[in-house]
Amino acid sequence: MSDLETMPGHLIRRLQQISVARFTSRMTEAGLDLTSVQYAAMLTLRDHPGLDQQTLAGMIAYDRVTIGGVIDRLVQKGLVEREVSPTDRRARVLMLSRQGGEALAAATPWVDQVQEDIVSHLTSEEQDIFLKLLKKTTRAGNELSRAPLRPAPTGAGNRSE
Repeated sequence: MSDLETMPGHLIRRLQQISVARFTSRMTEAGLDLTSVQYAAMLTLRDHPGLDQQTLAGMIAYDRVTIGGVIDRLVQKGLVEREVSPTDRRARVLMLSRQGGEALAAATPWVDQVQEDIVSHLTSEEQDIFLKLLKKTTRAGNELSRAPLRPAPTGAGNRSE
């Protein structure tokens, strides 16, 4: 495979560029200052309040070293709050603020549109196949990533609690 157009890695990188460009464009349209990683962090904190940064990083498959900057920016924007852990006074836990919940609710329809933008040229059947193959390939390569996805630990915050 010497032709870039037949290299899965190249095509995945291009699709990532397209996805980020669409996300940025939709957030600009919405008048929101959020990145896709910030959105993922906020969505995860909504569903699992009280996580520490390291656990959050694993749950969104993001590098543990750089998640700190993401959280710092969300805290500065007033979208996420840090509090001392009730079980370990040395640790900090994260929660979506009221303002963060409102921003997340405002962003979600726009994020849904980004997903549609990405697959709109595919038929419904092709979209199903595409998503199944993406999930399969991503799961198979998870441990090869420098930031593998980690499931929520038992007892982590849950919306239904």
